[in-house]
Amino acid sequence: MDFLEIRILDFIDILLVAIFMYQIYKLVRGSVAVNIFIGLTSIYLVWQIVKVLRMEMLSGILGQFIELGVLAIVIVFQQEIRKFLLFIGSTNLKSRQNFINQFHFFKEENKDSSIDIQSILETCISLSKTYTGALIVLERTNKLDFLYNSSGDKVKAEVNRNLLESIFYKNSPLHDGAVVISKNTIIATRVILPVSTQNIPKRLGLRHRAALGITEHTDAVCLVVSEETGAVSYIKEGNITTKISPIDLTEILKDDMRDI
Repeated sequence: MDFLEIRILDFIDILLVAIFMYQIYKLVRGSVAVNIFIGLTSIYLVWQIVKVLRMEMLSGILGQFIELGVLAIVIVFQQEIRKFLLFIGSTNLKSRQNFINQFHFFKEENKDSSIDIQSILETCISLSKTYTGALIVLERTNKLDFLYNSSGDKVKAEVNRNLLESIFYKNSPLHDGAVVISKNTIIATRVILPVSTQNIPKRLGLRHRAALGITEHTDAVCLVVSEETGAVSYIKEGNITTKISPIDLTEILKDDMRDI
């Protein structure tokens, strides 16, 4: 009956594996990769079962598959692995705290965001009524200086609805490209973003692809106003949310930008 002996370290081991698997799932959730993740997890569990049952032939076949699957994982999940490594290599202590706070039982008391979310949302709603295209990038824990140091015009101005509307005014020389906001400061305008290669609906244009691109490579979030439909979209972690009410969008932004 030795196999029934369970140590405290075994519980810790199981807890850490559960946390690790949960975080991987959160990284791939909402993408095609989630189906691959579930499939690989299922194969690994079956492999462990056949090993315990000493089914040598099937265990050997699945073992070889798992070994070759490591390379496939690196290829398929390269964007997710990049996000994870960005977290591991970050020197930002607040980034690590936000990572820990993703678990409900570790969360601290909610605090208000330092960014003027209301002004940003009012700007988007106003621009949507006039079908004025806009792309706003909100910096979180990953610094975006590599973007505005290589393209765009630096501004350094406090977030203000009138200023944002004037930037995206159709005849303004600053309306092309993205506006980058850090904390409550407009850092730069006309910033060029990396474009995503995702397959997206035809009604979504280049602004949406650019927003997808930056959110795939960093933890920034984006707001996009469509020039064709006037719809406001919210983009985070390479996922687009459309047809969202202003009230819901306000709550989502407050939650995502809290303590940033």
